[in-house]
Amino acid sequence: MRELICFGHRGAAGYAPENTLKAFRLAIDMGCPWIELDVHAVEGELLVIHDDRLARTTNGHGRVSTSSLRYLRSLDAGMGERIPTLNEVLDISDRRCGINIELKGQNTAEPVNRFLADACHRGWQRNQFIISSFDHRELALADPAFPRGVLFRKQADYLLMTRALNAHSLNLALRLVDQETVDAAHMENLKVYVFTVNDPGDINHMKDIGVDGVFSYYPDRVKALNDDY
Repeated sequence: MRELICFGHRGAAGYAPENTLKAFRLAIDMGCPWIELDVHAVEGELLVIHDDRLARTTNGHGRVSTSSLRYLRSLDAGMGERIPTLNEVLDISDRRCGINIELKGQNTAEPVNRFLADACHRGWQRNQFIISSFDHRELALADPAFPRGVLFRKQADYLLMTRALNAHSLNLALRLVDQETVDAAHMENLKVYVFTVNDPGDINHMKDIGVDGVFSYYPDRVKALNDDY
């Protein structure tokens, strides 16, 4: 049976503050082949943070979209960590893993396209990145030279929408996944990646029904399952 790919969801977010360099380092040290992160564009910089509101994951207040880069970079994102830039994440990963970049903020596709083109000039390969989003209009602006993952959190015509975006993968919420959907996606030569899969029983079930990869806060749990097979 093939190995279940693990994406360290916001890094190893079950053990360290999400979307911080600490969480990404930990995921990589656990042998995670991919990390997943979220980006917002602020003053020409790509910042790695999930929410637009700051209160849940930092000691700040207000919104990412209305805050200055200087203010955002001054905040504590947990355990003394700062909100990292995407470039900092690439630096610490040092091409030891692939990076799934979720377009979270508005108007992020174009700056991500420019950033990734530059990264490839610095030695990264196109297949070391996946660009994903729930905002399918924004995702359509992502450079098609990079694999695209179409995110869904509710029922939809998944295959129609992924075909329209010439996508690499169908990225589904755990509650939406069943054998029929996995098989249909594979017939379309799509990968099926599932979020967020933390429970060992769910991880095992995803492997049993042929899911290609899971996003997990606990990469070590996915590794342990793969090692057991």
